[in-house]
Amino acid sequence: MTAAQKDKTTAWSVTDSENYYGLKRWGGGHFSIDSQGFMQVHPLRDARSIRIHDIVKEAAEKGLKPPLTVRIQDLLHTRVIDLNNLFREAIKDENYGGRYRGVFPIKVNQLREVVEEIQDAGKPFNYGLECGSKPELMIALAMHKDPKSLIICNGYKDDQFIRLALHGIRLGKEVYLVVEQLSEVARIIQISKKLGVTPLIGFRIKLSTMGEGKWASSSGEDAKFGLTSPEVIDAAKRLKRAGMSDSLRLIHFHIGSQVPNIQTIKKATVEAARFYCELKKMGFPMELMDVGGGLGIDYDGSRSNFESSMNYTMREYARDVVYNIKSVCEDAGVDVPDIVTESGRAIVAPHSILITEVCDRISKTSVPHKPLPKNRKVNPVIRDLQAILDNEHKSSPLERYHDALQQKEATNHLFSLGYLNLAERAQADAMYWAICQELSDEAKLGNYTPEDLETLPQMMADQYVCNFSVFQSLIDHWACQQLFPIAPLHRLHECPSVDATLVDITCDSEGKVSSFTDVEDIRHTLRLHPLKPKEPYYLGVFLVGAYQDIMGDLHNLFGRVNEVHVFLEDDEEDGFYIEDSIKGFTASDVLGFTQYDGHVLTRRMKKLIDRATKADEIKPREGTRILDEYAELLRGHTYLVT
Repeated sequence: MTAAQKDKTTAWSVTDSENYYGLKRWGGGHFSIDSQGFMQVHPLRDARSIRIHDIVKEAAEKGLKPPLTVRIQDLLHTRVIDLNNLFREAIKDENYGGRYRGVFPIKVNQLREVVEEIQDAGKPFNYGLECGSKPELMIALAMHKDPKSLIICNGYKDDQFIRLALHGIRLGKEVYLVVEQLSEVARIIQISKKLGVTPLIGFRIKLSTMGEGKWASSSGEDAKFGLTSPEVIDAAKRLKRAGMSDSLRLIHFHIGSQVPNIQTIKKATVEAARFYCELKKMGFPMELMDVGGGLGIDYDGSRSNFESSMNYTMREYARDVVYNIKSVCEDAGVDVPDIVTESGRAIVAPHSILITEVCDRISKTSVPHKPLPKNRKVNPVIRDLQAILDNEHKSSPLERYHDALQQKEATNHLFSLGYLNLAERAQADAMYWAICQELSDEAKLGNYTPEDLETLPQMMADQYVCNFSVFQSLIDHWACQQLFPIAPLHRLHECPSVDATLVDITCDSEGKVSSFTDVEDIRHTLRLHPLKPKEPYYLGVFLVGAYQDIMGDLHNLFGRVNEVHVFLEDDEEDGFYIEDSIKGFTASDVLGFTQYDGHVLTRRMKKLIDRATKADEIKPREGTRILDEYAELLRGHTYLVT
């Protein structure tokens, strides 16, 4: 460690950690660090806090070790209440004549516990549900309790879907069938008449306005869903001919998930409001305008229109939606509609934290370089590397790197031809990495770094092996390079001195995290603390409550992780209690998903053991122990036991 690095280490404070890991930028007032260096969550943005490390400890006492999903249920309540209150404020301030009638899109997180908490928090606001498939509609109908709240049905619909939605209307629920494809209109008309039910219908409009960000393709004229303007006219005529003009009451659009730029939302809202006004003028009793999802999460805290950020707040979003709908309707002389949003990511992402334990470290300098003996003959290429390491010629950093690279290539060539033995190859490699490490450390301190040396810090970064699967728990990071804030849960009063990337325990080279949030750009390493023997080191991956729980796959058969649901509790010494805990998938569970029966596998193992016992390859008691261990593993967690 250089003198400058030592000075920085001794001067490090909790505030430095808050700044480096960006808590105040992406945390929305919900996260801080206490004086002892522990990460805290503030579910209600007030003085009450919970040490996340304490949650991990209590969960472990219940037999639920990391990887662990922690759901802060009070934070989920806060997000629902914030969204509804902000729309109410905007409606009041703009003297808007309609109401806000939000719905939660179940697809963003279908877990029962999440949907129940959202409904509980949204009860005073008549907050409803949105579904996009038959199973989701089955959830919505059964879970829906408030007759004053909406159920919005999006997605492709077959006859069963349509019948189920119409049954919901017969049960006294306000269920809207949103037409995504022109072919759905005829089937809705036919099935409605057959059942004798007057449907509630909405049209999803295929806007010309294009979205921005990773999910921009879900909007615009080439989008998968929605009606073009000629199809809107055609569908409207079909409803009139069928005597169902009174059924069409809603206009819907979706500009894409995680929209980073508020200007895109404004343009789309204005365009959709024009469709609403035109249909109203055509005599349809339009009542609702559903602006879909798109309300973003500022994952990196930059407040920019970068795809992992957003250049607006939830307050600005609500005000702009209300203002633009009102402006268009006033210009057209049309009564304003009630406003529906389908904000999912913005509601559920912040409440969920993935906790993983670092279980190992991979480093190119794990075996330190040993100085060459002075009185012993060594291969010239090794002697040259030693000279570069000692910088005998007072070369510039760039020149030293080029010379070292040349000698590294020579070393590999000589080893392949048999002119270097394994010990010499190891010695040369250790020298090369020592040179690169020294140059990397110098590059971090300098103001200017030559282009060839810019990648050295990333190349020399340690790999921290984390007990989780990217494919199961952070699928969006792998599939679409979504960034998530990552930070240690403790030791945050210490200077993080190790540049690292994260690798998971799957046997896939893409099971890694090497892109991290930063206020100005993407970091390719994250500074973490040196690992201490026999002391667990926990990392939190934040804002993971949207999509990750459901979309994760079973790569390597690593299943769903353990989970705890946490509530604030002033009467408890540590300020919280775990209301519910859910064990992750066992090995038997995930084997069942792939058509293997644990009992059958156990019987097959018994046959193998019996055969080996009869052949005197193992002793009977040893065979019994092997079979017991196999059965225990079937009942056990799929992740590493640390």
